[in-house]
Amino acid sequence: MTTLHQDRPLAPPVIDAETGPYFAAAKQGILKLRRCTACRKPHFYPRSLCPFCFADTEWVDASGLGEIYSVSVTRRAGPIPYAIAYVRLDEGVTMLTNIVDCDLDALRIGQRVKVCFKPTEGDGAMPMFTPA
Repeated sequence: MTTLHQDRPLAPPVIDAETGPYFAAAKQGILKLRRCTACRKPHFYPRSLCPFCFADTEWVDASGLGEIYSVSVTRRAGPIPYAIAYVRLDEGVTMLTNIVDCDLDALRIGQRVKVCFKPTEGDGAMPMFTPA
């Protein structure tokens, strides 16, 4: 079976003080992560305090490369099927995201992916991934 990805409308992201720089960078085609200034561990979802040691964090550019950790193709949630996945970035963090611009039925755990950015309503951008 072949299920080709189709673009679907994306709601604008909820932007607050913690996520504003993340989505501003996404709008410019840059994937950002937060990294602890003390223990140096990166983390995702963006937050100003390190979830490991509670120290301050800084923004860093991510490579945008990783691999599929888990994936599921959703066919009944609406008229357009989509793939929801956990992607483990080369930096070591795991993101919940969508896999796009591919045959959804050909996706596999361990498959290499790279970031891409899809437009949202309200002139934003959402980082998603496509096979590398």
